Amino acid sequence: MFAYGSLMWRPDFDHVEARLARLTGYHRAMCILSNHYRGTHERPGLVLGLDRGGSCVGRAFRVEPADVETVRRILFEREMITGVYIPRDVPVRLDDGRRVAAWAFVARHDHEQYVPPDPVRAVALIRQGVGRAGSSRDYLARTVEEMERLGIRAGMLHGLLAAVDRRE
Repeated sequence: MFAYGSLMWRPDFDHVEARLARLTGYHRAMCILSNHYRGTHERPGLVLGLDRGGSCVGRAFRVEPADVETVRRILFEREMITGVYIPRDVPVRLDDGRRVAAWAFVARHDHEQYVPPDPVRAVALIRQGVGRAGSSRDYLARTVEEMERLGIRAGMLHGLLAAVDRRE
C-alpha cells in the first residue's frame, strides 16, 4: 500500500514492513473536499489526494500475502465512501532501491469532490472543515508532522498550514 496522507500516520492495518517510497507520475495535493471525516456537506473540509504529474514521496507498507484482500477491503471501506478516488496498482521505488507494485488511491478529476488546487480556496476550506474524525486543519498539521518525522520535504504543505494558522 502506498500512503501519502493520513494513511502514513494511521494505516489501520497490520503490516510487516514500512519504507519510504517514491511514486512518479503523481503528486500530493490538497484537492479533495471532505464532507465526512474532515468536514460536512454544509461546511466541507479539504484533504489530500494524489493528483496527476510530478512525484510524491510517501510510505509503502508491505502486508503478508494472506492479508492483502483483507487490507484492501479495510482501506476500500475507509477511503471509498463517496468514490472520489480510483484505487490502482502503481509502481514505486523504495528507499533501498527496490521497485515494487503498490496499491494507491488516486484523485478522480470527474468527481464532484475533486477541486483543482487553489491556495486561497484551500485555506478557507481547511479553516472551516470539521467532521467526525476532527478538523481539516488538524489533518494537515498531523500530515506535516509525520512528513517531518520521516524526513520528507513538505514545503507546499508547510506553507499552506502557515497560511491557515495566520489570522488576517
